[in-house]
Amino acid sequence: MSFYPSLGYLIFGTRLRRLSEYFLAEVNKVYEYEGIPFDASWFPVFYLLAEQPSLTLMEIATKLEVSHSAVSQLIAGLKKKGLVKTQKCEEDGRRQLVTFTVKGKALLATVKPIWEAIAVIMKNVAEEDEHSKLLLQALSGLEASLTQQSLSDRIFKELEK
Repeated sequence: MSFYPSLGYLIFGTRLRRLSEYFLAEVNKVYEYEGIPFDASWFPVFYLLAEQPSLTLMEIATKLEVSHSAVSQLIAGLKKKGLVKTQKCEEDGRRQLVTFTVKGKALLATVKPIWEAIAVIMKNVAEEDEHSKLLLQALSGLEASLTQQSLSDRIFKELEK
């Protein structure tokens, strides 16, 4: 038996990270092969801005469930590449609105067919195994459970026994 499966839940997070890194690397190979200057890690922000063309940094952070700092860093990198721009919010000058630049919109149009292909292929891959078919439902259930009580709180309670 492989090292990772032999450790069961003890190494669950590591296996998820490893799988995530694999997916990102494989998708980045496709972008590179197609000559598209896009990084898979940008996908969540690009997708959100494709759905709602103007969002504040905090709205992006909230929707992605990540820190404001992480979003600020990502947006700063996308600004350097000329893909997004920020401007002060008219209602509240402390807030920054993020929108695509012309270059960002053009890149979005280029990557959308790749996203469609990814969705088809990932569905096909998941359906190759009867257990994989339930993966998205299982992840949603796990996320919901951990929203109700954090993993660290659960571990601390176990240690108190």
